[in-house]
Formats: sequence, C-alpha cells, structure tokens
Amino acid sequence: MTLRIRGVVKAAQKAQDSLNNGISSQEVAAFKAFVTSSLEEIEQLCDRGRMTPEQLPSRSRLAYSFLKGIDLDNLPVLESCIASPKKAPIPLKNIKVRQRSILQQLSYLAASSTPKTGSFQKLLDSLTHAVAEIENICLQQQATPADLSSSSGSIYVWMKFLSDRSHLQLHLQATRSTRQIAQAVSRKHCQELGNVTVEVTYQAGLYKYRRQGNVATLTISEGFIHANGEVLTALVTDALLGKSQERSRLVKDFANSPEYSQVLLELDSFACENRDKAQGKCYDLEELFDRLNREYFASTLVKPRLSWSQLNTYRKFGYYQPAKDRVAISSTLDDARIPQFVAEFVLYHELLHKYHGAKMVNGRRMVHTREFRLDEQQFKFYQEASRWLEKLAWNQSQVFELEQWL
Repeated sequence: MTLRIRGVVKAAQKAQDSLNNGISSQEVAAFKAFVTSSLEEIEQLCDRGRMTPEQLPSRSRLAYSFLKGIDLDNLPVLESCIASPKKAPIPLKNIKVRQRSILQQLSYLAASSTPKTGSFQKLLDSLTHAVAEIENICLQQQATPADLSSSSGSIYVWMKFLSDRSHLQLHLQATRSTRQIAQAVSRKHCQELGNVTVEVTYQAGLYKYRRQGNVATLTISEGFIHANGEVLTALVTDALLGKSQERSRLVKDFANSPEYSQVLLELDSFACENRDKAQGKCYDLEELFDRLNREYFASTLVKPRLSWSQLNTYRKFGYYQPAKDRVAISSTLDDARIPQFVAEFVLYHELLHKYHGAKMVNGRRMVHTREFRLDEQQFKFYQEASRWLEKLAWNQSQVFELEQWL
C-alpha cells in the first residue's frame, strides 16, 4: 500500500519561493520552524505507515528531499543583500496581439519546406520594426526595455532575439521539425485530432499543451531550437500521449544542457542590455574582475561589460558575447551560501573566452582549445570550484525536476 501525504509538494514550493525571494531577518526563525516541522510531520506519518520517506510516491519523495536538503544555517537573508531602486513597470498596449500576429507568420513559414526568401525577409523586417517601436516608446518615457512589465518585457526579449537572422532561421527549423513530428504522432496515435499547431516562444516551463475538441496547440520553449529529432520526438509524444519516464528524462536532460541554457542566457542578455549591473546581492563582478585581472592576466585585460543574469540556470553558469564584449554570470551564483571562489572561477572561465577568442581547427570553430584548458587549470581553486559546480548542477537539477511536477 502506497502512503500519500497531502501538502508535501506545496510545502516544498512554499520553501523554494521563500529561498528564491530571500528571507527577512524577522522571518528566519519562522522559516526554520516551518521546514523543521514539515520534515518532522512527514517522518512521523511515514513511521506510522511503517515506511521510509524514500518509499513515498515520486512527487512527495522529491519534495521531501528538497526540504531535507535546505541548509538552515546558511539562509539567503535579505539584510545581507543590496536593494536596488525599482521603477514602476511599463505595460505595452496590444503587445500580445503583435506577438500573436508574429506567431501566425512563423507558423505559415514553418508549414512550407521551402519558404520564399521574400516572406522570410518580410517577417524579419516586421520583427526589427516592432523591436525599434518598443525601444522608442521606452525612450519617450525616459526608460529602457528593462523597465517593461514582466509580460511585455518577455515578448520584447523574444522579438529582439528573433530579429537576428540566424536565430530566426534556427527558430523556423525547430518549428518545422516539431510540426512534422507532431503530425506524424497525431496520425499514428491521435487520429481524432484534426490539427496540431506548434509554437516556439520564450516562456516559463518546457512546454504547454492545450486541446479543445479536435484542435490542439503545443507551445515549446525557445530553448529547444538546438534540440535534435530524438529530443523533439520525446517532447511531442509526452505532450500528446502522456509522460513516460524514459521520454521525460530525455527531455529533462536536454533542458539541463549547456545548449538549452545558452539560448535562455542569450535571451536574458537582451533584457539585461540596459540594466547591466555588476553589483549583485552578494558579490560584485567589478571587484572579482579586478582581482582576476591582476592575478591571471597581469592587469592587461580590457574590462568587458559585466552583469548578473536574472536567470537561474542549471548547468551553464556564464556566457560571453564577443560582439558586445559582455560577460553575463548566472544569478544562481550570487548567493552567500556559495563560496566566492566559485563565482570567480566561472567569471575567469568567461574571461578566458575573451582572452583566447575562437580558433578554427580542421574546419571547426573551437573555443575550448588545449591552450584554453591549460589556462583554465591555472585557477588557484580549480578542483574545488569544479566540484562545487558539479554539486550545484546536480542540486539545481533536483529543484528543476520538482518544478516540473508543480
């Protein structure tokens, strides 16, 4: 008999929200009591049921493990963080209508295996015009796109990303491939479905699936534009037929990959362009850069633009944009619970990309060359930082898996 405990997942979600938002000094005692009492209640109920927490159903077991793993002696207390002034967010009228129009144009182009060059250029021009229009609205209000409301800002970032020709081409290829897979799965297993519309966009979560009658819409994250056919097939099949452990693991593994994180970091970079802040809640990238520049580059490296990314990524913790000479570090590392040398190592890694650049080796563009790796290993705490990042990636993947259940 399987023991089901109500409220375990909600308790884990509540704790996670508090950790993400930061805990005021007045709430620390209450938070500790909440986590401790939740764990005690779960363990007591398991004891009565003559089982261990590890034997709970997967959702409850994962939630229990998350609560058990919270370090109550090193909580993110808000008093240790530097508050930054915030402007009232700017909402944009008809922004969702504009997004819907662009999605329809993308769907039309993806439906053709050989879209006309003129149609592609027309869409690219529409995206460029829409982005310029939004930026002009912000300028008129003496603001930047970073001051947009959450929903308006996400759509702006998505359109800005797609206004790059190479990004738009990748987006269309992924949409076309996913659409073909969805049609094949639908014909084989869901013959009652008349049509499956596929959309790729910037959203929270991996995918959303909606069905009304015989019409269905599958919306997947922009992060999947680099996914191969196997991953896309697993995602589509999970959405249309229901999840399987093997398919879900394949999708989750890709969502934990550097390829997926890189797309999200690049999307986030557009949102950050006008609000680059090297000073984080706990660590100042300017100070870290100065120290690294003196110790490893003899103070010869020209300082790039430095900023904390607003994304909490799971495996890729930094990103260097050569065209903009900009380094973005994941805010996952801007945490007092994480040693400073870990953030320094990730910043050092990205600075090495600036220092070494890219080289062509046997016709392939290489960034992690032998010289790069040798310099990387010169970092004073190389082994310790590497172990920390491995541990952090694993822990974050558990949080990620929990979020997919919620």
